[in-house]
Amino acid sequence: MTDLQDVPGNYTDTNSDTKDFTFNHTMIRVKDPKASIDFYTRIMGMKLVRKNNFPNAKFSLYFLGTFNEEEAKDLPKDNDDRRGWVLNQKSILELTHNWGTENDANFAYHDGNKEPCGFGHIAFKVPDVHKACERFEKLGVTFQKKPSDGTMKSIAFIKDPDGYWIEIV
Repeated sequence: MTDLQDVPGNYTDTNSDTKDFTFNHTMIRVKDPKASIDFYTRIMGMKLVRKNNFPNAKFSLYFLGTFNEEEAKDLPKDNDDRRGWVLNQKSILELTHNWGTENDANFAYHDGNKEPCGFGHIAFKVPDVHKACERFEKLGVTFQKKPSDGTMKSIAFIKDPDGYWIEIV
């Protein structure tokens, strides 16, 4: 096993300037918000916690997270008040929809896994990968890799409506 202290570029000294930094969210662009919201709420169990429209710039932002009832009980009723609440969460997924893309049959976003490669995937932890994959199959979800494929039998990769890969661990 690699000693993490020996990984080139790994800064291991405590830095008081960054001690309160917390990873908050990842943003991906989506072609059709209806399809993406359905996928992430119905298929992946996320909760939509905030939506903002920017009419002058012709785009909308949707913020989703995985919250149990106890965690979501503090969600403010007012959308403007939710901004601060969302900024205090961890692991938020922000979907950005540029208006009109849903009406262009030829429009597609680059998923990052074709040349030139870049962004790779997001990941969801599930209690049982095989049971989750059985559910995904019943729901018609597209697989990139099933647990039975390849040598890594404990993971799967599915695709969202825009073709972004989602690792299931």
